[in-house]
Amino acid sequence: MHDANLLVAILRGITPAEAEGHLGALIDEGFRYLEIPLNSPDWQRSIPQMVRRFGDRAVIGGGTVLNVDQVEVLAQAGATLVVTPNTHPPVIRRAAAQGMRVCAGCATVTEAFAALEAGAQWLKIFPASAFGPAYISALRAVLPPAVPVLAVGGVTPENLRDYLNAGCRGAGLGSELYRAGQGVEVTRRQARRFMAALGHPVVPD
Repeated sequence: MHDANLLVAILRGITPAEAEGHLGALIDEGFRYLEIPLNSPDWQRSIPQMVRRFGDRAVIGGGTVLNVDQVEVLAQAGATLVVTPNTHPPVIRRAAAQGMRVCAGCATVTEAFAALEAGAQWLKIFPASAFGPAYISALRAVLPPAVPVLAVGGVTPENLRDYLNAGCRGAGLGSELYRAGQGVEVTRRQARRFMAALGHPVVPD
């Protein structure tokens, strides 16, 4: 997958019955990274179903991953993305050992380097809205240049460019993109707004 700019769709609260319609719409609009948080209803069904349906077109995985057992379930489901809300080295190490892409949540330089040492390939600054682009720019200055940093939490089509200008490679998009229970056309419309703010689509290699 092309990593020039990374937008990760966070589909918190989606159900197995809803997942195909929303993920299909997001992929059609250019999203290539899709996360179903593990506090969503019946994620153990949704994620493997979506991997089977769309795994050849997108990187699909789980978010809010808190323990090694969840990593194992995701690996068995064929998920290729693990997103954590925190810096928990055992989870990061296990997911990396399974060959999964790990986006680890962090807020400080210490947490960021602990996540990288454990094997995380991406870092997410959460909650980005509480820190702001200036903080992320300062953090970015001391991190390895090749490591993608994503802003997560409070990112909108209106402020996405501010985070990109601060050195983020992309963002994780939650309630501004998808809210549990909304219609597929709402998801499609919001996806288009974010893609327009990005300036170009995220496309596969």
